[in-house]
Amino acid sequence: MINAEIAGIIIMLIGLYGLMTKKDLIKQVLAINVISTGLVLFFVGTGYVEGGEVPIMPQQTVVDPLPATLMLTTLVVDVAITSLALAIILRMRRDER
Repeated sequence: MINAEIAGIIIMLIGLYGLMTKKDLIKQVLAINVISTGLVLFFVGTGYVEGGEVPIMPQQTVVDPLPATLMLTTLVVDVAITSLALAIILRMRRDER
């Protein structure tokens, strides 16, 4: 069975392949988003603990909330960077005409 870390690595490799083979800038930005999604999946899978509890009032093993918190921040930053990159690409294409 594939766990989250292996799935994240596979998704990152797919994004890296797209980044290396595509010449269109919009497709390269999308490939970077795929890499970022794989990275988020990898780190969230790293923080997973089988049978773990929320660390508010733990009774047994707890799940570390730091990877999930950092990945939420990463997703927000990724959306901002993607929108900025796409706006710059559209501006470059408009100026070429």
